[in-house]
Amino acid sequence: MPLLPLGKLPGELLQAVLDKHVPRDPRVVVGPRVGEDAAVIDLGDRYLVATADPITFATDDLGWYALHVNANDIVVRGATPRWFLATLLLPARTTDAETVRALFAQLAAACEDLEVALVGGHTEVTHGLDRAIVAGTMLGEVAKDKLVTTGGARVGDAIVLIEGAAIIAREKEAELRARGVPAATIRRAKGFLRTPGISVRPEAELACELASVHAMHDPTEGGLATALHELADAAGVGLRVDRDRIMVLPEGKLLCEAFGLDPLGTIASGALLMTLDPAEAGMVIHALARESIDCHFIGQVVDRAQGVRLVDGTKSWPMPVFPQDEITRLFREA
Repeated sequence: MPLLPLGKLPGELLQAVLDKHVPRDPRVVVGPRVGEDAAVIDLGDRYLVATADPITFATDDLGWYALHVNANDIVVRGATPRWFLATLLLPARTTDAETVRALFAQLAAACEDLEVALVGGHTEVTHGLDRAIVAGTMLGEVAKDKLVTTGGARVGDAIVLIEGAAIIAREKEAELRARGVPAATIRRAKGFLRTPGISVRPEAELACELASVHAMHDPTEGGLATALHELADAAGVGLRVDRDRIMVLPEGKLLCEAFGLDPLGTIASGALLMTLDPAEAGMVIHALARESIDCHFIGQVVDRAQGVRLVDGTKSWPMPVFPQDEITRLFREA
């Protein structure tokens, strides 16, 4: 039997496994499902929202990534992140006390930035690792009438993309320089972690305040293409996406070109997908623009029979499928 590739488990395999382990607790409102960003549990007067996400690719600013990536999965539920648990797995023979202090300082700074409490977790130095791994669990809460899911997209909705390529620049700087990418481009891309940043919390909160958002999804591993497929599958709909309206930051495009990667399949932390009524979509786009947040209408939710397709004028073709994130190719080749 062939071995599985790096990255997320194949969606069909994962869903088949999850389908055999359906939660029996009636308080589980949203359980494990491909494309859904976080679980939702009924606490009576409100919903508890829970997610778990490890950081395995990035080594620089690991604590910062862990907090914001997990918080993003909470806020796309329309919820507020509250509590964080961190499991820190540290490589043997390269971890010292200063490494631990630096990592906890990153976690503390990110918790303060997000107004989240670090409430527990686990730490250990372990064998078999060549880099530190942080596996995070974030808990949040949301009023019952404010919940948003990935599967809430409706036929006729507008698809809106909020733009979020820091990992490549931070992990492969020497190779990028050797391939002729200008130092200024690499420097700007490295700064994207914090400016504009990978957090989608301000954008998600503003959109939910202004409009009735039907669906939100946080494109991460597998990039925008994977996120669009997941959104369509979760909602049982099709999508028509205008290829020319998908904006890629110039720095991100250059970095992907240097390694022959497709930006559509490259990890997209910091981006945000949402669907909502077209009239409300225009209102949200204009409001975000006033806050200097780059936001675009990129397509429409259609009947499932039409599939998930990219459109360019009168031409259309299936949205590409990426069995693994494009960035994993860099780590496989390392």
